[in-house]
Amino acid sequence: MKLFCGRAHPELGLRVAAQLNIELGRLTTTKFADGEIRIMVEESARGNEIFILQPTCAPTNDNVMELFIMLDAFRRASARKITVVMPYYGYARQDKKIKPREPITARMIANFLETSGADRIVAIDLHAEQIPGFFNIPVDHLYGGPILGRYFVERGFSTDPDVVVVSPDVAGVTRAKALAEMLRCPFVVIAKRRPAPNVVEVVEIVGEFKGKRCVMIDDMIDTGGSIISGAQALMDRGAKEVIACATHAVFSRDARTRLQQSCLSEVVVLDTIPNECDCEFKKLTLLPSAPLIADAIRRIHLNESVSELFHDWR
Repeated sequence: MKLFCGRAHPELGLRVAAQLNIELGRLTTTKFADGEIRIMVEESARGNEIFILQPTCAPTNDNVMELFIMLDAFRRASARKITVVMPYYGYARQDKKIKPREPITARMIANFLETSGADRIVAIDLHAEQIPGFFNIPVDHLYGGPILGRYFVERGFSTDPDVVVVSPDVAGVTRAKALAEMLRCPFVVIAKRRPAPNVVEVVEIVGEFKGKRCVMIDDMIDTGGSIISGAQALMDRGAKEVIACATHAVFSRDARTRLQQSCLSEVVVLDTIPNECDCEFKKLTLLPSAPLIADAIRRIHLNESVSELFHDWR
């Protein structure tokens, strides 16, 4: 087994390798004068089981193309099996056709990965549950929720009668319900509408939350609009405190500043995307995803069950 990492998140690659007690594979990535990506694998891959770690986060197009080129390089190097570990799956938000002449980019990326030579995919908290069905190869869908849940359990949230879990939209009810079961508390759902991309309007909040500490959970925080508007609606209607948590910290545009200046008391995310805590974003808490990724890689290599990792997440 060999683990290689692209340029999207080299720090995560080093942490996963340390968890597995192996060295990262030697890989050189440069660019030609015209900006085209050049990949050179610096060690033999013939007959090996190869794991490529590459979240397709910003700059998304560069990271996606780099991943495709790495796959082609290892396929031509006679690797026995290639598993792509994508902590964050880019282009996942267009997962169905809603309007005429719209693409389904999540399916398109799946097609490209298979064509480029991937034999298996590992991803954390895909934006839509149907995405694994876009592939004709095995997909191991990991969940970041248990990591978030254990963080709040350690802080005593599971024994606090004033805690309630909040789903920022109807689509996230399953995720909120699973976290609520871990914290042994009820959950609340925010009904909202999106008149335009990255624009959110809260319509109604279903459930009892007045005087409660609200833990709002989502799969990602992009511009922060959905989380911030939901948190403000909760506070305006009587909530005592609102904490946001998510697996993927996309943080586009000025999201970090807006989140810091919002009514949120804390923002808890995993390190699936490169993000560092800084003095200007004191509310940010980063949780490690490397132990989960390393455990999944180890289980895949040993042909053991991956789903057993989530026995406490239903």
